[in-house]
Amino acid sequence: MKRQTLAVLLGSLCVVSTALATTYVRVEKDGTKTYSDRPIPGGQPVELQPAQTYSTPPSTVSSQSGRPREEELLRQAENFRYESCAVTPPNDTTFQNVENVAITVSTNPPLRPGDVINMTVDGQSAGAPNTMSFTMSPAYRGSHTVGVTVTNTNGKVVCNYTSTFNVLQPGVNSPARQPAPRPPRPQPPRPTPH
Repeated sequence: MKRQTLAVLLGSLCVVSTALATTYVRVEKDGTKTYSDRPIPGGQPVELQPAQTYSTPPSTVSSQSGRPREEELLRQAENFRYESCAVTPPNDTTFQNVENVAITVSTNPPLRPGDVINMTVDGQSAGAPNTMSFTMSPAYRGSHTVGVTVTNTNGKVVCNYTSTFNVLQPGVNSPARQPAPRPPRPQPPRPTPH
């Protein structure tokens, strides 16, 4: 085993030394050329072009993390979060005497393909997934909570927002609901004595 290893090692050194050796050329009388790796009478050293080689393309490994680019992109997509998701009407808005309330959702940046928005109003689903606007009708008196959850394709929550608005409707006995006072009735004329 040691002899084989030694033979391979010596053979490798010979190949390397031959590759680095100078080449000589001599032109014969009939015009043919003779090449040699040793000086020959009448020969001149010649510089040969380097052998054609192949270099592998640069690795797709990201220099910052040491991971392949595709893996890095998947990691970034998995860790993505929206800068904001918001609901209109804004939190703590109060409406008076309204029949309905329009609710809209917005995200920054815009919703990515594959991500899903789920909107709830008072804990109940408000429309199908990815509903960006909803009209609450009738708008009952009281406080109402709008919840928005955005999930990615893996079901991970990437944005979550809650807003509350109030609707004021005057009650039946409220002074605002009382009918306007009637003007006094004109008194019938009194009979005059004759």
